[in-house]
Amino acid sequence: MTYWGLNAFFLAGVVIVGVIALVVARRRARGREDAARATRRASWAVAVGILLVMTAVFDNIMIGIGLVGYDRSKISGVFIGIAPLEDFSYAVAALILLPSLWVLVGGRREVAR
Repeated sequence: MTYWGLNAFFLAGVVIVGVIALVVARRRARGREDAARATRRASWAVAVGILLVMTAVFDNIMIGIGLVGYDRSKISGVFIGIAPLEDFSYAVAALILLPSLWVLVGGRREVAR
């Protein structure tokens, strides 16, 4: 099995949780205008950028010093530095799964005044 095949099983579950969270969030937001929506999206975009850059830096370091290795016959052959593209799927999964769980668990609620 390739690393993409392994990632597909893991990411499928993450996508399912993400879709459920999206439906729940839209139902909760129905009928009210959310002024902070743009701020949340910008914050998420910054978090995505930071996490992917940090993943690229530290994955390349770990692979470069020999801490982690990959079977060349099981990777796609697409690299960012010396890190295979497949290695970034875990960061992408975290970017989808953690906010989704936050929505499903209830997150921080506004206090009515």
